[in-house]
Amino acid sequence: MFLASQTAARHMGDGGRIITIGTCVTERVPGPGMTLFTMSKSALNGLTKGLARDLGPRGITATLIHPGPIDTHANPADGPQAPAFSNLTTVGRYGTTDDIAAAHLAGEDGRCITGTAISVD
Repeated sequence: MFLASQTAARHMGDGGRIITIGTCVTERVPGPGMTLFTMSKSALNGLTKGLARDLGPRGITATLIHPGPIDTHANPADGPQAPAFSNLTTVGRYGTTDDIAAAHLAGEDGRCITGTAISVD
């Protein structure tokens, strides 16, 4: 993510957006055996804050999205793990890809949202 963000920033004009996808697991580790995954995804928080500071003078924002269970091919809402994962969310259901698209962050409405992580679960 660091190299990809660095490369993207070199090609971006003023006012661009860098939006990365993390995981809700950095906030709530649901079980044992997730230490390395959680550690690597937690590093995105620091990256996002650093990018916000470094790129802010150019009007480029950096935001991190932490999705919870999202209905995808790899993690279907009707899959065998779905009941347990759904119970971990505050709304009691899987989200959709539209729920995490965060279109408002990518446009002008997101010009002052930077250096932060947003949970979508």
